[in-house]
Amino acid sequence: MKKIFFTTGPTQLYPQIKNYLNEAIDENILSLPHRSEQFTNIIKDTVSELKNLLNVPENFQIFFLSSGTECMERIIENLVEDLSFHFINGYFGDRFFNIAVNLNKSPEYIKCEYGKNFNFKKLFIPVGYELACFTQNETSTGVAIDMKDIYELKKKHPEIIFAIDAVSSVPYTELDYNFIDCAFFSVQKGFGMPSGLGIIIINKDCIEKTKYLQSKNINTGSYHNFINLSRNAEHYQTAMTPNMLAIYLCGKVAHYLNKIGTGKIRMETEQKAQLLYDFFEKNKFVYPAVKKHSDRSQTTLVMNVNKNPEVLLNKLNEKGFVLSNGYKDYKDSQIRIGNFPMHTIEDVKNLIKAFKSILKF
Repeated sequence: MKKIFFTTGPTQLYPQIKNYLNEAIDENILSLPHRSEQFTNIIKDTVSELKNLLNVPENFQIFFLSSGTECMERIIENLVEDLSFHFINGYFGDRFFNIAVNLNKSPEYIKCEYGKNFNFKKLFIPVGYELACFTQNETSTGVAIDMKDIYELKKKHPEIIFAIDAVSSVPYTELDYNFIDCAFFSVQKGFGMPSGLGIIIINKDCIEKTKYLQSKNINTGSYHNFINLSRNAEHYQTAMTPNMLAIYLCGKVAHYLNKIGTGKIRMETEQKAQLLYDFFEKNKFVYPAVKKHSDRSQTTLVMNVNKNPEVLLNKLNEKGFVLSNGYKDYKDSQIRIGNFPMHTIEDVKNLIKAFKSILKF
């Protein structure tokens, strides 16, 4: 039976991935020297497609790393001398904070209740902090922060570097780079690719901060420090031999998404999310974990389950639908549903039919 993965990441691959893989093999992409002109052009094309898709200004660079978690580590390592401030709205925001702790920085945080959002009208960042870290779409809780709230906070603190975890956000969420300094994501969610590629979008002010830290003999890493990454990115190269297949696939997927257009991607994402939320609002067994409608993620939907979620997930699996269980402490009380561009409206309607047929268990 063909299965559709509504998991929150890794998730369903784009159907075109198979063709792209065959092209990569047929064209000997995977055997190219990574410093060759041919592969440099592949990186150049991928960067161009990503900048077009995500509306990235020319003065921002794109770095290719291994994962979203590595991106967190490099950001703390290269942009913080001592003080980072973290907005924790779930387990991945907590991971960002703990990476700063593990790197011997002095981070502080503000934390909101699980499944709820921050009250930005009452928020401020204490004086002296160098970096503010946000998880825009918290995959563990299904809560999304309105980017406008982050922009307004940035206006109050222009001296602080703002870093956005957009792992479960793009390409749905639009980012305004006038009010953020760096953002990062990985490709196994909204890009419908195999995992193994993390991407940082970063401005030149961040590179200057790394230079400042190095001038004070503060460790900013080795080959993957931002100065070395930036120097290579200027020539469409990478600091080390990269995941060449992933960079190639990323360029192909971004090109495909550019043909669809972000307007259509956002409209369909919201239509699919609305179908799911409307259905679960009326259900007594499975219902949205995030009560406030404006806080609900459009890409990673989290549902409370009154009965054993493992039974529900197994029954859905038997019908060809694979979903994610709740994250960590919520494994036995929640399920999570990925809603990314490769999931069609028809797929969502069929998933809802499957739920209707088994919710009497």
